[in-house]
Amino acid sequence: MSIGAVVRRVRAYGGHFLLLAVLTLVVTLLINGVPRTVNRLAEQGLREQLATAPAVQRDLLYSSQPLTAADTGTSLAEVQRRELDRIQEEMPPIVSDMVDRRWYTAETVAGRLTGPDLKARNLLVDLSLRALPGIQDAGTLVDGRWPEGAAADTAPVQVALADDVARRLNLRVGSQLNLSPLETTPGAAAVPVTVVGVFRPRDRADGIWEGLPQVLRVEEPQGDGQPFVAVGAVDASGLDRLAAADWPTRFSWRYRLGTHGMDVRALDELIDALQRMSQEATPGRSFVQGADVPLREFADALAAARTVLAVIGAGVLATLGGLVLLAVALATRRRRDEYLLMRARGGAAVAGARRSLAESLLVVPVAAAAGWLLGQLVPGPAEDTLPYVVGVAVLLTLALPVAALAVPSGNTGRRDLVRLRPSARRVTVEVFLVLLAGLAVVLLRRRGLTLGEVDPLLVAVPVLLALAVAVLAMRAYPLPLRLVSRIAARTRGSVAFLGTARAGRAVTAAPVVVVVLAIATAGFCAVVAAGIEGSRDRAASRSVPADALIRGERLAPDTEAELERMPGVADALPVAYEPAPRLARDEAGTDAGLGTTAVLLVDGPALARLVRETGADVTVPESLTGAGGQPGAVPAVVSPAVAADLAEQEMTGSAFVAVQGRRYEFRVAATADSFPLVSRETQRFVVLPWQALPDGPREPVPTGFLIGGDDLDAEALRLVGDEGQDRYQKTGTVTGGQRPRGVEVLTWEQARQQVGGSGANGVLVFAFAAGAAGATVLGLLAIAFTVLAGARSRGLVLSRLRTLGLSRRQWRGLLLVELAPLVGAAVLTGAVVGALLPLLLTPVLGLSAFTSGVPVRVAFEPGLVAAVVALGAVALGFAVAVETLNNRRLRLGEVLRLGEES
Repeated sequence: MSIGAVVRRVRAYGGHFLLLAVLTLVVTLLINGVPRTVNRLAEQGLREQLATAPAVQRDLLYSSQPLTAADTGTSLAEVQRRELDRIQEEMPPIVSDMVDRRWYTAETVAGRLTGPDLKARNLLVDLSLRALPGIQDAGTLVDGRWPEGAAADTAPVQVALADDVARRLNLRVGSQLNLSPLETTPGAAAVPVTVVGVFRPRDRADGIWEGLPQVLRVEEPQGDGQPFVAVGAVDASGLDRLAAADWPTRFSWRYRLGTHGMDVRALDELIDALQRMSQEATPGRSFVQGADVPLREFADALAAARTVLAVIGAGVLATLGGLVLLAVALATRRRRDEYLLMRARGGAAVAGARRSLAESLLVVPVAAAAGWLLGQLVPGPAEDTLPYVVGVAVLLTLALPVAALAVPSGNTGRRDLVRLRPSARRVTVEVFLVLLAGLAVVLLRRRGLTLGEVDPLLVAVPVLLALAVAVLAMRAYPLPLRLVSRIAARTRGSVAFLGTARAGRAVTAAPVVVVVLAIATAGFCAVVAAGIEGSRDRAASRSVPADALIRGERLAPDTEAELERMPGVADALPVAYEPAPRLARDEAGTDAGLGTTAVLLVDGPALARLVRETGADVTVPESLTGAGGQPGAVPAVVSPAVAADLAEQEMTGSAFVAVQGRRYEFRVAATADSFPLVSRETQRFVVLPWQALPDGPREPVPTGFLIGGDDLDAEALRLVGDEGQDRYQKTGTVTGGQRPRGVEVLTWEQARQQVGGSGANGVLVFAFAAGAAGATVLGLLAIAFTVLAGARSRGLVLSRLRTLGLSRRQWRGLLLVELAPLVGAAVLTGAVVGALLPLLLTPVLGLSAFTSGVPVRVAFEPGLVAAVVALGAVALGFAVAVETLNNRRLRLGEVLRLGEES
């Protein structure tokens, strides 16, 4: 065979080879391009998640034991500062390359600070001195200057204070103080201290200010007779003086991980490296890091997203494989006479296969290479996909020759005029396929899977299930059509009778199976995406079971009235939360030995009313909605862990818990795995109905409010909440001096965004969007194959009927009647499989990583019915359009020529 002859045959059958080349290009493009896109989206999500993570989850902190200076004439602070480079050099390269910023600090142990300015306000203060290289660039002087080396060892140690610290402690530039060692450091000598500067930070979020205790604020006393705790900034020489005076000094080296140098493909390696660093202890030095927490969370979410992507990818690739087989079958059917003529002229049985192989070698490898090169242009970190591309190219190249070998040598006659019965071999294969699909589903549900890995069983189950259901549907759907055809035979007109009779023969089962597979993949994407969205709504409602939530410390009770007078606020419900009281056996407070338990006080009937008004997806237990004023223990909803402990101690009927200094008796009325306003990480909690609490001299004070209303102004709510905290602090039984931390306002929309803002969410969105869109397009293409598979026989029938007087309108009606059952059955079967797959696969896909731990529940979606109907209408219109175009190309008026098949 010459190359010229091969080229001529490729040109003669250009449409078939173009279709095969396009399908090959799409397959190899997906194999090479999709991993790049996934890696790019995952890397982008990881960068965003790390950028928004708290500093404590991004910092690697090394700390030394308290040290004192030896009399060697060297600066202890400078010697330890040189460790900053050496420690980073000892890190694993993957960790060291991610270090964005780093800080070195040296700090003395706290000492008692005394002086006239402190005595004027009767302040008891403990002060530690901290050297912060780079503080001159991170802070702005408000008064005075920065500390510098003293001229003599007897001169006071120069200190700079933050402006808030200086104001709270009544200190200013020039204040003369004395720093004496505490009882815990008896060997140190007292030193004089003078304030030489007051500064203000340029950026409070700058990592240089982080550390405990904080440099920028004063810590309040923890109890009566306890001191304020503050930190002053000194230079290295001042710190060396204190170390020489036997003041123990701690050194710390802090490294902040950035997002540069991040490679999501090495995420597991990075987590393992951080784990090894935590386990490798250095004598005299401690290491603390929290970076592995967000990294592990992201890795879990990414593994779940990749698992879902594997399911969707399996469906899309299986659909593409089915389209390739259909294209090959269509090309072989059109060239069947050519292959039979070659054998009739004495050619070998493999002659047609050799010819097809030569033609495929000229088309398929070139298309596969083009697809792989286009995939290389897709932005994102590459994966080693070349072996898969080569394997797919080999299989697609051999598809046409293998199909040529399978061409039957006998005459098949008029297949459209007889009702073919399936052979025993075909029935056996179909039964085996159905049983295999059922067995695969059972094994997957029992065995589970490992998230993030391409599990062969997971990949096979959706495809096998779709194929099995499609085979059953194709066996069942002609039966009602034959009944309809018998009824149509008794009516006037030939359109309904002929259309249903031809549709009932179902000779195009293979294309319909591909349609079912494609629509099932698209339906799976739609149903799971809707399930995740609904679960995210429930997660947001669990955090904020209203339109907004105000959380603070303690707010004045009249804050409720202030909130209800605000524009847009329809209802304000007070709640009280105690994070860690201990359960007691009696009112005297005898500890039950059950550990700490979170306690939530909420008005049950008011919460139920607010939930109904705001539409939050929350159920309030009936045990919390009863009327108050009943004697004895109040009914409570407790977590299973608390219920088990109380049952073990025989305290389910009576137990006590302290809330804001007052002890309440409760009994276990119901258990719940979770409850609104209680963090999902909290395994031990008790919910008490506020309306059922007994009256007493001290009523509980709200620590927050649930707000219901429209067009809420979060900033205005925050101002009212802050004023409520101030009023309680100034007018309560116990008043405080320092303004409490501001309240936090969280709207339902903000909570919803937090739930759906996982770093790996971009991969999941891409998987659903690309899977649904791609599978729908491929399904329409499979419908085109379904139409073309019977186009020639329909063309002959329509030509004969047109000569007998069939009008154009009747012709289109005949097409609709014939194609509607086939297209409708395929689309409906695919939709049913797409809705069934999530019910089977969702429990093992780990999708709760995208819903803040809330299990994903897949339910019936009314919108799915509308989508199926719309898709069916589009598919039917597309099928009729393809048939019309094909009939015009065939010139139906000229097909009834001498020698045509009759």
